[in-house]
Amino acid sequence: MSEVQKAEQNGTGLLRAAWWIAVIIFLSKVAGFLRDIVVANYYGASVVSDAYFFAYQIPALVIVILGGVGGPFHSATVAVFSKLVKDFTKKPEPEVKKLFNTFETFSILLFLFLSILCYFFPKEIMSVIINDGSEELLNLAAYHLKIMSPMVVMGSVLGLYYGILVTYKKFLLPNISPSMVSFGIIAVLLFSKGDTNGFYLAVGTTFGCFLQLILQSPAVRMLGYGYRPSFDFLHNKNFNELLELLFPAFLSSTIGQLGVYVDMFFSSGLKEGAWTAFGYANRIFQFPVGLLLSAILVPLFPLFSRLVAQKDYDGVRHYFTKGVGSLIFAGTYLMILIFIVRTDAIRLALERGAFGSDATLMVSEILFFISLSIIPYVFRDSATRLFYSFNDSKTPFYIAMACILLKVFLNWILVKPFGINGIALSTTLITLFNGACLALLLRKKISIGYRKLLRTVVKILLAGLLAFLAGDFVSVVWDKSVHWSLILGVIKLSLVSVVSLLVYILASFILKIEYMKELYERLAAKCRRN
Repeated sequence: MSEVQKAEQNGTGLLRAAWWIAVIIFLSKVAGFLRDIVVANYYGASVVSDAYFFAYQIPALVIVILGGVGGPFHSATVAVFSKLVKDFTKKPEPEVKKLFNTFETFSILLFLFLSILCYFFPKEIMSVIINDGSEELLNLAAYHLKIMSPMVVMGSVLGLYYGILVTYKKFLLPNISPSMVSFGIIAVLLFSKGDTNGFYLAVGTTFGCFLQLILQSPAVRMLGYGYRPSFDFLHNKNFNELLELLFPAFLSSTIGQLGVYVDMFFSSGLKEGAWTAFGYANRIFQFPVGLLLSAILVPLFPLFSRLVAQKDYDGVRHYFTKGVGSLIFAGTYLMILIFIVRTDAIRLALERGAFGSDATLMVSEILFFISLSIIPYVFRDSATRLFYSFNDSKTPFYIAMACILLKVFLNWILVKPFGINGIALSTTLITLFNGACLALLLRKKISIGYRKLLRTVVKILLAGLLAFLAGDFVSVVWDKSVHWSLILGVIKLSLVSVVSLLVYILASFILKIEYMKELYERLAAKCRRN
């Protein structure tokens, strides 16, 4: 098979994987969306919801940031095991199984200790984060953290399982299993009888995490990775290599999470519900953007690692620019759509029960500032994974450290005049700074060809501007002509989305944006085959 044929085969396989992952993650995101509707209906934007979301950030560090898809446990596992496993159709060799067992034992011991700390000292931990909040807020947050403390040890194992499954191109479970947390919360809340302190919310979160672990375990064992404790921490060469990649990435992700703790510190003294509103806005943002990133980067990351190991830098360059360009192309449309319909969408989704119009407005304003970060956000995550493929997690770590210091400074300047919106604005500025630093330092690893990519981005932004003007015009005319109702709100969102998309597609063809042309050619070829 020629190199061209291999490239075409890889590209088709990646596109097919991306579509499947997109569908899977969409279903998982829908589950998270339903969870937010239920939680907002029960608790609104209140001191109870603030306390829960403050406390949840501790286990979330392990579940989502460290152990989740894209986290250091997942990334380090993919980077190392992709090179060690010689035949993905057979059971792993003894040395590979031993590495798995050693890493899992190490993870369980380390995070079991941290889980115990969260259980016995929750108030002391939360008092470090909650700077200027009420005593009620602090006590409730400590209560929630104690209930959710088992999630810390479960999350570390999940990260390893994610990595193994993705290494073997088993994309279904790693992307659908996070929805178990959402289902756990929904199930417990729906069967609860009144909850004034958030007990059932914390219990449902812990129960959902347990379901997530149970769902993944059989699939990992079927690949041949049954668990037997192994304490070969000092003399296992492969384990040492994994740690060399893991710990800087671990610290980098922790530093990134410290940015969230900095935000919590500055927001704890703001009005009731501010942190809850920020959390809702961030999750609404993550719904489409996280879907895009996972759909494209999950199948690309193992490919990056293999191409780097083979020193195929042309292949790395090709798939990196193609992946980043595709993300920016799709992300730009999402950004302009959020700008136009964010308030109506939040009103339709969340405004009921304890969640009122004031909360809707607060979430909408925060979402606007966060959405400005879409383009640097997708580039940052793409570049970070490419650094990991080069076994370099130190560079993202150093940049993340600088971002934390800048984050503190920007929050200090922006929170007083802008409140919670100042935190959202500082988040966007930090993402831009992080992406720019990675772009500059990546040139030391490989020549990407930023000029061509930048020219394409300018065309994409121009197409996005035209789509925004068209969609905003429809939105303004609709608001002047039609009174609000649930059904008419859905119709308005659908109409604005379709008009904006059609203008975006038309402008993309006129401007000859390559991603639109490639998508059209693939769809046309598929239609001809059918």
